[in-house]
Amino acid sequence: MKQENWITRLHNWRVEHVSDRLFMVILALIVGFFSAVAAFTLHSIINLIVALLTSSFSKTSANWLYLVYPVIGIYLTSLFVRYIVRDDISHGITRILYAISSNKSRLKSHNTWSSVIASAITIGFGGSVGAEAPIVLTGSAIGSNLGQLFHMDRKTLMTLVGCGAAGAIAGIFKAPIAGLVFTIEVLLIDMTMSSLLPILVSCVTATCFTYIFSGDAALFTFHLDNSWTVQRIPACLLLGITCGLVSLYFIRTMGFAESIFARFKDRPHIRLAIGGTMLSLLIFLFPALFGEGYSSINLLLNGKTEADWNQILNNSLFAGQATMLIPYVALVLLTKVFATSATNGGGGCGGTFAPSLFIGCFTGFLFSRLWNLEQIGIYVPEKNFALMGMAGVMSGVMHAPLTGIFLIAELTGGYSLLLPLMIVSVSSYLTIIIFEPHSIYGSRLAKEGRLLTHHTDHAVLTLMNLDSVIDRDYMAVSPDMELGQIVNQVSRSRSRVLPVLDGAGTLLGEVDIMHIRKVLFRIELYHHFMASQLMEEPVATLLETAPMSSVMKTFEHTGAEWLPVVDTQNHLKGYISRQRLYTLYRKMVHDMSED
Repeated sequence: MKQENWITRLHNWRVEHVSDRLFMVILALIVGFFSAVAAFTLHSIINLIVALLTSSFSKTSANWLYLVYPVIGIYLTSLFVRYIVRDDISHGITRILYAISSNKSRLKSHNTWSSVIASAITIGFGGSVGAEAPIVLTGSAIGSNLGQLFHMDRKTLMTLVGCGAAGAIAGIFKAPIAGLVFTIEVLLIDMTMSSLLPILVSCVTATCFTYIFSGDAALFTFHLDNSWTVQRIPACLLLGITCGLVSLYFIRTMGFAESIFARFKDRPHIRLAIGGTMLSLLIFLFPALFGEGYSSINLLLNGKTEADWNQILNNSLFAGQATMLIPYVALVLLTKVFATSATNGGGGCGGTFAPSLFIGCFTGFLFSRLWNLEQIGIYVPEKNFALMGMAGVMSGVMHAPLTGIFLIAELTGGYSLLLPLMIVSVSSYLTIIIFEPHSIYGSRLAKEGRLLTHHTDHAVLTLMNLDSVIDRDYMAVSPDMELGQIVNQVSRSRSRVLPVLDGAGTLLGEVDIMHIRKVLFRIELYHHFMASQLMEEPVATLLETAPMSSVMKTFEHTGAEWLPVVDTQNHLKGYISRQRLYTLYRKMVHDMSED
């Protein structure tokens, strides 16, 4: 109670002395700071665990502990989630999209810390996933919970969620522009003058504090040794198409693997056995799959000689066998998706952000090696194409070409490759949308009709909550109720339609007052007719789980003024008024069109 009073007093003081616009900037600064703290904390814990576990590994031979560590990590993570968090924390960015579209941008308080701990355990012990999605979820949860604390409205909460996500990306990669663009492209949050400034403040704040925490060192190092020429345009276009097809492989394979693990949702031990065994074997054969894989990316981005690139074979059964480089890179590229699926499916926690960068880097390197071996045309530098491949696969998997372009450019200082990055990213995106209309994050929600988009009408229908427009104050009649009693119910009803329900609440039919006008006021007939004789089938019924777009279409097709809402057992939940529905719709369109 004391805490509530303190918060209430602070809120009242703020309303009186601080304008909404200034307060949003202050909140954005706070969100950006804590997003940077979360990112630095997570990567520090991951690096510490990896150093403790692998410092004694031999680089010239296979290491048997690769068969053990990933299983331990997944098992510890699943125990943490099951007994401490007691909630599903997987699919971080998908969870944010769901919160924005279906939960008024409200994320649970445990999301501010649970993903950090769970993903640190998973990745530190070798889980082949990324830390970015958990950090984005953490940053968004910080913004959401801070907004809820000060009783912010839905629109402001959405902006704060965007601030958290943008701050997380900016902090992780020291890339403020990429953080802003990521929020627009991936989270599909429309930028208005009221939301642009707070998100920019969050990005800059997170980036500055990350520099303070970790110094000037970039996550990836890259030095351009061979400048881009116009003659390489065909190779860039072909690389982009290849990245688009690899992105399709990534999305489809991930979806297939997730459906397999979903069959054992209620049997965690079987999931652990399948996922742990698959992951351990893959990492033992291909140690480059261990953890986020950023060390392998840096090897490919900075290699200049065969000896440099052959280091990718270290710790594996193929160590020292230079002739196995191309097959090894190809197999790692193909198996990374399965390793990521096995990690999350087995009970681990992590995202697909880093795996898309990893696969993109290996795709670009493999493409350039094969191009140069076959001497198809002008020589293409492997390190440059490895960098461009990262942008290409990220653009395809996330359906976010601008994010891919600016993230890779900011991450590596590779602005001199901005034009080829654009060519690869755009061609990859144009290739993937032929087969997949939604990103890997949005596809699950799109199937349920819950994905928010930049289209105002569709966004409004997505944000509208069916439960909020259901009128549960209805006057029901039983099938054996006489006409005289029905007239009594009519006098108390606000609707012209009376539902006929059995004892279990099942909808049997409706009595429409307008259709029984001829007998309604004939007192001599009050004992001659019952509801079962006067009722008729509803023109349509609405399932309580139906998306709002379907509800609107049903009203348009039927022309009805009132429609009943039922569950899967046909139990009546209430009625929706056409007038009330369209009034709310017009109000939300007006609100979204402001600024």
